[in-house]
Amino acid sequence: MPIDRIVAPLLRVPLFVGLKPLQITEIARQAERCKFDRGEIITEVGKPADGAYLIVSGRAERVASAGIEDGPEPVEPGSLIGEMAMLVEHSYGATVVAAERVLCLRLTRAAIAEQMREDAALALHFQRRIADRLWRVADELREIDGALAACGQERTASTPEPAPAATAGSS
Repeated sequence: MPIDRIVAPLLRVPLFVGLKPLQITEIARQAERCKFDRGEIITEVGKPADGAYLIVSGRAERVASAGIEDGPEPVEPGSLIGEMAMLVEHSYGATVVAAERVLCLRLTRAAIAEQMREDAALALHFQRRIADRLWRVADELREIDGALAACGQERTASTPEPAPAATAGSS
């Protein structure tokens, strides 16, 4: 695979946006090239993961996520599968199967860790990107918590008070 064909999909991955061209090229150079034929499993939900897969060409399908089988969902070229496994010990959150011949880049945790040891700016970039995501998730959770609290208040306000129970001997 020519390096241009490898670098181009990396440039569109949100985690890599903002990296210098030399950093992207080095990530591409270190990535393993993988091919999957139709029906082959790329990742399997719950299995230990030591890297992420970037779909370069071909179609894949997500057939299960977190134990739920809702029918296949397309995974298009440019998708990064198992992103967190590239940075930390993790298990795959989805089973992804090649729907046709799929060419991937496998970005291993070991290779990325080595690159971060050699390039502190790369490690800082990933740290900032992940921290930004965590802040967004925290904001979304606060919004959900607020909406749930508001629903609880509305429900409490609209629920009539129970009638006092009649006591024995009252007329």
